[in-house]
Amino acid sequence: MEIRKLVFNPISVNTYILSDGSGDCAIIDCGCYDIKEAEEFTTLLDAGNLKPVLLLNTHCHLDHIFGDRLMQERYGLGALCHHDDMMNRKRAVDHARMFGLSMEPPPEPAGYLSGGEKVCFGNSELEVIHVPGHAPGSLAFYSKQDKAVFTGDALFEGSIGRTDLPGGNHEILLNSIRDRLFILPADTVVYPGHGNTTLIGDEIRFNPYFLHK
Repeated sequence: MEIRKLVFNPISVNTYILSDGSGDCAIIDCGCYDIKEAEEFTTLLDAGNLKPVLLLNTHCHLDHIFGDRLMQERYGLGALCHHDDMMNRKRAVDHARMFGLSMEPPPEPAGYLSGGEKVCFGNSELEVIHVPGHAPGSLAFYSKQDKAVFTGDALFEGSIGRTDLPGGNHEILLNSIRDRLFILPADTVVYPGHGNTTLIGDEIRFNPYFLHK
């Protein structure tokens, strides 16, 4: 599986494009904010002859769903997300105003994921993992074959997601990471919603939020 990353919008969200040679691709957290970013995104897809067939939201904070309308209007593709994060989706326009930004109301999801399912594109499969704490409906997407997990804003290099936003809970997040992400193989590469990649094993050993706990 080939993993491409684009960084979008004023909050610098990582948008991931996953492809496997089949021509189909999956998009995780399409964060395109304006026309320029939308052109950068679509140009990359066109250059690679990639057809989006799967749109995944790790959660529904505004920076992770700015591009959902683009995906619906250009590719006819609705997002899959966790139902517990609909509160954040419905409040996204108000949250944007709080950041001095603007957005149209995001489209309704195409469906909901709860954790434990498998989602597929081309010849590839991702396992859905529910990791609440940063947001009630936070999801991670794990490829066992490619030793990769896309963690959204749950787990970062040397850090974890903030929990002071509505629906956040610090202890729930710590338990989610410990019980559902740290059980993955140590050499699994973590692709977070912001910042750089890391390894599950490195976060188990060095992440300050889990030392001496």
